[in-house]
Amino acid sequence: MIVRSLNEIVGTERDVQAETWSSRRLVLAKERVGFSLHDTVLYAGTETRMWYANHIEAVYCIEGEGELINDETGEKHRIEPGVMYLLDGHEHHTLRAHTDVRTVCVFNPPCTGREVHDENGVYPLLTEPQLTEPQVTAPTDMPTDKPAAKPAEKEDA
Repeated sequence: MIVRSLNEIVGTERDVQAETWSSRRLVLAKERVGFSLHDTVLYAGTETRMWYANHIEAVYCIEGEGELINDETGEKHRIEPGVMYLLDGHEHHTLRAHTDVRTVCVFNPPCTGREVHDENGVYPLLTEPQLTEPQVTAPTDMPTDKPAAKPAEKEDA
């Protein structure tokens, strides 16, 4: 079990700053759970162009107001607390933050924590090295719902 507070992350390598946003990475690829979880703030009065060519991202707004623009279709969506959007088609998009917009973001594949947007708004696909230590498995003496097998009877020779 992992328990981590936002206060523990602020000011560490998990607290990534950019010109238009800050992202506190709560769960990363090194936790090996198949996704990463970020608490991200887009700064008031900024516009951030993004394109997750290598990731699927779900975004849930918990504070602030902004506008999401699908750069491929021109379609616009109001972003406010309680609104979620899913970039399941790797859409080029822009987020205009009218106020500070705080979001909870989930990425698959998971981010390592070292990603920042490149000149095209893309996060590179970074990975963690493979585990070299054995995987932890459940103890063999754990109770189960199945009755224990009876020992085999010995046959006489």
